[in-house]
Amino acid sequence: MSSDRLADARWFKSTRSLEERECVEVAFLGDGEIATRDSKVGGTEQVLLFGTRQWDAFVRNLNA
Repeated sequence: MSSDRLADARWFKSTRSLEERECVEVAFLGDGEIATRDSKVGGTEQVLLFGTRQWDAFVRNLNA
């Protein structure tokens, strides 16, 4: 993935995160995609991208 697409991403983590550096960070991108990364790794090399439908299904399954 091109890091240009993530250059302006605003990453955030859950308020439920207990540890400063051990969580998943999420960024909602302008084109409707949602990016996730491990906060320990950071950067843009190891990012998972979800489309809106996939993200909704992912979150639904987390809450099931």
